[in-house]
Amino acid sequence: MTASPIDPTGELRGLASDCVHCGFCLPACPTYQLWGEEMDSPRGRIHLITQLLDGGQASEAAASHLDRCLGCMACVPACPSGVRYDRLIEAARSWQEDPPRGAAGRPAPVPPRSARAKAARAAIFATFPYPRRLRLLTGPLKLAQRTGLNRRIGRSPLAGRLAPELVASLRVAPPPGSGQHRLAAGRVPAEGPRRAVVGMLTGCVQQVFFPGVNEATARLLAAEGCDVVIPAGQGCCGALSLHSGRVAEAARFAKRTIATFEAANVDVIVVNSAGCGSAMKEYGELLRHASEGPDGGDWAARAAQAAAKVRDLSEYLAGLAASDEGARGARHPLPVTVAYHDACHLGHAQGIKQQPRDLLRAIPGLQLAELADGGTCCGSAGVYNLLEPEAAGELGARKAAAVLATGAPVVVSANPGCSLQITSAMAAAGAEQPPAVLHIAEVLDASLRGLPVSSLTARAAGAPADT
Repeated sequence: MTASPIDPTGELRGLASDCVHCGFCLPACPTYQLWGEEMDSPRGRIHLITQLLDGGQASEAAASHLDRCLGCMACVPACPSGVRYDRLIEAARSWQEDPPRGAAGRPAPVPPRSARAKAARAAIFATFPYPRRLRLLTGPLKLAQRTGLNRRIGRSPLAGRLAPELVASLRVAPPPGSGQHRLAAGRVPAEGPRRAVVGMLTGCVQQVFFPGVNEATARLLAAEGCDVVIPAGQGCCGALSLHSGRVAEAARFAKRTIATFEAANVDVIVVNSAGCGSAMKEYGELLRHASEGPDGGDWAARAAQAAAKVRDLSEYLAGLAASDEGARGARHPLPVTVAYHDACHLGHAQGIKQQPRDLLRAIPGLQLAELADGGTCCGSAGVYNLLEPEAAGELGARKAAAVLATGAPVVVSANPGCSLQITSAMAAAGAEQPPAVLHIAEVLDASLRGLPVSSLTARAAGAPADT
């Protein structure tokens, strides 16, 4: 087989050939559920990718099928052949975001985006991965919300046509009062005898819009006997870039994150954002061909070592609870029904489904309600809800209906993007008493500290939780 500029080793072609087109992925795929189009299914997109690997060039219509994939990875565990669709779709997106250098005169496999689309993506990726820049926008955002400007822009047909990404951003933005606290860098000492030194990723969107989640995470870990190290100068882990095909950018973010936690000298890196944890566990794959760093370090080896230390918060807490010593922190009763939403990059990508449920069921008085949507994506998917607002809106409406059908006053997730999307979907559904949308860390922390149920349910109205 002739080497291809987009697949010089033939690895991708081998991955694509694993697909036997059986169709088991179809009912698991959210975009196939929406439109019933073969090219908007995983096997349809794999067929398209195979054509590109064989030297074809995609039309704009074909490229849109790649863009319309959420990257939710629901098809990966559904596939009986073990097809690595995640690797294939990330590679395909990179052909447009980071075009490969092929033979002279040969066009790129995927056509370039329009100037407007490029500008929108440039604005998103110049903002969201940078907490300081994102924090600067919170002032104008709160002013727009308090004056009603965001609603007027959202109702404007002209704004919807010219700047749909802006309209979508205003729609999912958190209410005023969010993000009042900020967890400082440093060390939170373990309560009682120390059993681990844990590094904690503070994230981008998480630390700006949901700093209370980070505070709750640190308290939970300390209560379980962990020294919690919050390294200063943390940046983006690269998740948003990686899942959007911006591989070179993701690699730069990854190297900085790896170096930051190497300097922190921790046993484990705990992550409370599903998308971030999924990306960080892929560091070894992302940097497997990276050249030696200027400090003489082997990035491939360093990336693999860092990835091996990464644990999702629920995964790590469940592991401590299952150890010989067991869980240390006493759980106080929380008599409330909680609906649990499986974040895609936690349930599908990392395979972590049972641990969060076990942790919630261990709280006295708490009743767990399952959603009847089979864990379908809520439509957030990184920045998908900004770039594909119509599809994201349809999926959000389905998720809101599934949550409301449970009657639960609280819905729990493990990803900041999901929290923003589900909250927005509830508002769009016009629910009179929408449930509070919380991170699992906030519910566990409330039980640990003996807070009343009202400290959780008050969040539905945008009120700050009790501290």
